[in-house]
Amino acid sequence: MTSIKDVAKAAGVSTATVSRVLANNAPIKPETRERVLKAVADLNYRPNLIARSLRVQKSAKIGLVVSDIRNPFFTAIGRAVEDAAYEQGYSVLMCNTDEDPDKEELYLNLLYDENVAGVIFSPTHQFDIHSQTYNKKMPFVIIDRAIESNDVDMVLLDNVAAAYELTEHLIRNGYKKLAGLFGDASTTGQERSRGFHKALKDHHLNPVAAHFISPRIQQGYETAMNLLNQPNRPDAIFTSNSMLTAGAYKAARDSKLKVPADVAVVGFDDTTWGALVDPPITVIEQPTEEIGRTATELLFQRIQEPSRSPKTVILKGLLIARGSSKGK
Repeated sequence: MTSIKDVAKAAGVSTATVSRVLANNAPIKPETRERVLKAVADLNYRPNLIARSLRVQKSAKIGLVVSDIRNPFFTAIGRAVEDAAYEQGYSVLMCNTDEDPDKEELYLNLLYDENVAGVIFSPTHQFDIHSQTYNKKMPFVIIDRAIESNDVDMVLLDNVAAAYELTEHLIRNGYKKLAGLFGDASTTGQERSRGFHKALKDHHLNPVAAHFISPRIQQGYETAMNLLNQPNRPDAIFTSNSMLTAGAYKAARDSKLKVPADVAVVGFDDTTWGALVDPPITVIEQPTEEIGRTATELLFQRIQEPSRSPKTVILKGLLIARGSSKGK
């Protein structure tokens, strides 16, 4: 394996000079830099990043911890974070918690042991930053789910306003018997429930049902099937994430009900499948690219300025009206 000494010998410089060229943190004569980089390329040298991170106490890696990698929302977030980090010369370690606080703690401790520069993190409902021993040692940015803390950067969606707009869209299209399916794993479902109920109240309506359930396709399917088999079935189902949307849509299909004539189905996140089914799904599109990039930028700012004041960035969703809520 090629060593830094081999590169230094080929370029006719010291190992310290090679290190400075690779770190790009000191003035180097252009001709010297060119010789070093040519030697690196000719010898196919790859620096030992682990050893370097131990020396400088800083890694060129960040962590991304999400609750469910199967959820297309988090897949899109991951892509945006990776793109933004790569542009800054960082790589991303992604961890999936499955909404399990034990896995969450395991992965956060693992990332700390890996000496990552910082973590972008979608916490479980049980997460308490003040109870963690590592929170003062590792920069955090919270995404998607608010936590009760004034000491951490967060990038969130205005969930109440988005849910209100989506619910009002159903009401204005003639749907009056609304049911809501909300994820029970985080504050996100609670906030979207508040927007749902506020819109109904403002229009002097009561929900047919409102259930907090595990944000999974199967749970969405089973709950929607029960609702659709009741005598007083809803004429519209509101879901708080794309997994529940998929479950509700499948339940309507398996119940031989026509969407949207018999029951409308709406939800959050503009997935590929949601635009391709017939009829396509009405959704609130979350700005996943902006969420991922903003979170990554805030994390790098925190790494560079550990004592700066925390920021909370609240973004807006976009209503995309499609055939699944066309109107009665």
